[in-house]
Amino acid sequence: MAFKGLKPISYAGREVWPLIEGGKGVAATNHASSGAWAAAGGIGTVSAVNADSFDPEGKIIPQVYEALTRRERHEQLIRYGIDGAVAQVQRAHDIAGGKGAININVLWEMGGSQAILEGVLEQTRGLIAGVTCGAGMPYKLSEIAARFDVNYLPIISSARAFRALWKRAYHKVPELLGGVVYEDPWLAGGHNGLSNAEDPLKPEDPFPRVKALRDVMRKEGIPDAVPIIMAGGVWFLREWDDWIDNPELGQMAFQFGTRPLLTQESPIPQGWKDRLREIEPEDVLLHRFSPTGFYSSAVRTPFLRSLQARSERQIPYSKAEAGEHTVQLDVGVKGKNFWVSPKDRDRAREWTVQGHDNGLKTPDETLIFVNAEERDMIRKDQTDCMGCLSHCGFSSWKDHDDYTTGRLADPRSFCIQKTLQDIAHGGPVDRNLMFAGHGAYRFKLDPFYSNKFTPTVKELVDRILTGE
Repeated sequence: MAFKGLKPISYAGREVWPLIEGGKGVAATNHASSGAWAAAGGIGTVSAVNADSFDPEGKIIPQVYEALTRRERHEQLIRYGIDGAVAQVQRAHDIAGGKGAININVLWEMGGSQAILEGVLEQTRGLIAGVTCGAGMPYKLSEIAARFDVNYLPIISSARAFRALWKRAYHKVPELLGGVVYEDPWLAGGHNGLSNAEDPLKPEDPFPRVKALRDVMRKEGIPDAVPIIMAGGVWFLREWDDWIDNPELGQMAFQFGTRPLLTQESPIPQGWKDRLREIEPEDVLLHRFSPTGFYSSAVRTPFLRSLQARSERQIPYSKAEAGEHTVQLDVGVKGKNFWVSPKDRDRAREWTVQGHDNGLKTPDETLIFVNAEERDMIRKDQTDCMGCLSHCGFSSWKDHDDYTTGRLADPRSFCIQKTLQDIAHGGPVDRNLMFAGHGAYRFKLDPFYSNKFTPTVKELVDRILTGE
């Protein structure tokens, strides 16, 4: 008996539990985890973001970029993306064995997202039930879904965002709206949809925000049977007791992003899984270092702390004497056209003594100070860019028109594809970006995981269904 009489819902012509596996990004959700989630009766989600493909022996093919130009490397990225996601979907479908459903997840702001999505859907007809898509405003999602006859499920963080998507495009394809994912921008892991009007330090209660979303959906004639999928901060269903069968909200479903990371089928390396058991509440940081420009939530590893420190070693400058900028900078830069305040010159001298003796310009007329090793890594990563984002703050890449954002590459950021590929395939946890939701500290507190117990996906789904 499921918690509070939780009942299956009708989705893509089949009955499934209203439990969705969060898609997550690069290789953190794959065929094994999503196929198992579907086999347990829920909706599994294959990540179609730089997904792994396989050689004839079943070994993962390393994504190596040998082309000389960024545009050619970008074409390689698209081919890797299509081949990998197709392979993952086919394997997930086999594992599911006709149970549950398989979705794919794409990020609208990933480089070549439309080409990858269309390429995957073309080669997986009949295998995919729906497409979840966030990280931007995916207006074309409904149009693409209609061409391939799959459900589409936008990921949004406000009623206003959904209204804009519906008015501009989605109202033309109402019959394929499979659900609306409300992703809590303060609690979800990975990239979040905080707007400039919202305070990152003041989380808001999700209930009125989800109620506002349902109000918009009702006003537009969308039936209550189309579920709102709560994502971000979901751990125990018993904590959402008031949301289930609540006439104010209509049909609800729940997405689990962080909990499925610690399962036997989860593809993340053992070091990452071990680290999840140690996380404290203050260890997950909502930050703005991502080259996407979005806020995102990740564990405060030494990698993330180094980005924090890099931005703290930052001073504004002018190209001529002006205002408080009355002295010329004499460390970290070549030339004399860097005017700063006397206080900031002293700070820069101090950083130089500590070994951070290279000043790098940012797009905001500031300088950050790094050591020679950091400088060389930043420059190499920028040179090696393969265009994994539609707009990249770190490398100034843009995947269309003239292929440049027109802004100076920002050394306060990092190559996100490089670090996510590395951590997902066994690279050192401490030297990479580790995404996690803000509820990750609960692994340490939840008795289900005591004595280093790692459940199968089926055991986790069964546990979730009890309310725990």
